[in-house]
Amino acid sequence: MNSIRSKWGSPRSTTPLLQIATDPRLWALAGAIATAGGRALGRWLTRFDLRNRTILITGGTRGLGLELARQAGLAGARVAICGRDSDTLARARENLSGTRAAVLALACDVSDRHQVAELIRSVQAGLGPIDVLINNAGTVDVGPVDVMTAADFEREMATHFWGPLNVILAVLPHMRPRGEGRIVNIASIGGKVSVPHLVPYSASKFALVGLSEGLRAELRASGILVTTVCPGLMRTGSPRHAMFKGRHDAEYTWFSLVDNLPLLSMDVEHAARRILNAVRFGKSHIVLSLPAKVVDKVHGLFPGLTSDALGLANRLLPGTENHEHGVEGQHCRPVVAVPWLGRRSNRIAARRNQAG
Repeated sequence: MNSIRSKWGSPRSTTPLLQIATDPRLWALAGAIATAGGRALGRWLTRFDLRNRTILITGGTRGLGLELARQAGLAGARVAICGRDSDTLARARENLSGTRAAVLALACDVSDRHQVAELIRSVQAGLGPIDVLINNAGTVDVGPVDVMTAADFEREMATHFWGPLNVILAVLPHMRPRGEGRIVNIASIGGKVSVPHLVPYSASKFALVGLSEGLRAELRASGILVTTVCPGLMRTGSPRHAMFKGRHDAEYTWFSLVDNLPLLSMDVEHAARRILNAVRFGKSHIVLSLPAKVVDKVHGLFPGLTSDALGLANRLLPGTENHEHGVEGQHCRPVVAVPWLGRRSNRIAARRNQAG
């Protein structure tokens, strides 16, 4: 109705106030603002202060795990890290001494339930009840699926699925009675989009994403918030400890190149800050790095398109050779020498405790 009548019967224009009140676009905008405000308030109310909290980080001896431990210590948390190699553990413990935080470094293979049970007992005896669990332990096998064996898939599943599950099941009975806690599962963009020459890795990360999202739904009522983290490539120096199969030198070359390029990979300090912020606010899911976010969005809308594009990319990767035995990255030789990139990689590896 474009006009209304006055009490004398003559028409007059609808008032601007009435037009505003009946404009559906403005109501939609108001609803969006209210929703955003409600979310912001909800995040603030569930904010989790890390000071004087006990945080357990699996795979915390190098790379992203070590940086998470460093930043958590600087934030005032008590930090426990675990890993399988005693020398790497000792170096990590020394690296964290500058945070002035209480740090516990323990040997543990998270795929072994008995070792995990002992780990939890030791952390609680030394630092108190575990408030935050960050499942970060990882491994990666790189090469065409033709040279991968069932053992390769089993090893990746043991580390990326059974390992986190073992630690979660050991922590939950102690976390539930307190009615609060945080669990963070470090998955990968490879757990949302399967990547050629990383099939065992991607399969295990897909399993972890499914576990993590299901736990988020079930544990929320207990006051325990589960966060799924899907990083893209990060500059951690990790190719040195990846296992390469097939044409291992060529596989190492492409993997280390893309892992160190600034436009494709993310700075690990920034990634750690984002993850700890997700812990504080109990976020359900974060994808790290712009390229990873783009791939995730495109794959969600056009899964067939991304799969076909990755099939084309696979043609550019090294072909298959009958070398089923794996060679660790630090023993591979790049087939293309890029001196400045090599020096950069060495500096990052030394800083992130990857040199050993």
